Amino acid sequence: MDVEITARGARITDRFEAYAEEKLDKIALLLPRATSIATRVSRHADPNGAAGDRVEITVLVPGSVIRSESDGPDKYIAFDAAFHKLMERARRMHDKRTDRSTKRASVREVATGDFQGLDVTPADVGVLTAVATGEVPVVDEEQEWSPVVIRRKHFPSKRMTTREAVDQMELVGHPFYLFVDAETDQCAVVYRRKGWSYGVITLDEEGEGSD
Repeated sequence: MDVEITARGARITDRFEAYAEEKLDKIALLLPRATSIATRVSRHADPNGAAGDRVEITVLVPGSVIRSESDGPDKYIAFDAAFHKLMERARRMHDKRTDRSTKRASVREVATGDFQGLDVTPADVGVLTAVATGEVPVVDEEQEWSPVVIRRKHFPSKRMTTREAVDQMELVGHPFYLFVDAETDQCAVVYRRKGWSYGVITLDEEGEGSD
């Protein structure tokens, strides 16, 4: 498995590299099929002048991407927080694949089991590469400082079922996931509610909505 550590506006020391690689080796134990791990460290400062580091970790597994990021006053604290999130998601994927290898659940069982045991739909190679290298297009239209920061990211549209969208949302660690519904060919958003319940938002061209 390839391990890559890069920096933007920050300096990667031999000590930090050894520290990170030692911890990242644990990912291979949970996800032996993982092909690469990319870690990016960036330095940033908020408008009040307080500086800090951000660490983003991306793991490529055949057919899926696991990603986490976290901020901290230094790169070690930021890395530990991001690594903790990543391990939780890696354990979740490992447990799902272990469950599938020991028992094939029926559709009814999957639906009542909080979407456990779902197959993961492979993402496009271009999307995986862009996420791993941090080259996802970002458009910043701010002309002056504002407490509201808007980042734009563009991805190729991907047709999938609602259950597949829920699985992808959990792997990338976002509270929502935008996709094209394979059944209706319309854009939809799945989002996380309390506990292990989920919701779906779709647009009605006729302007009729429901709660």
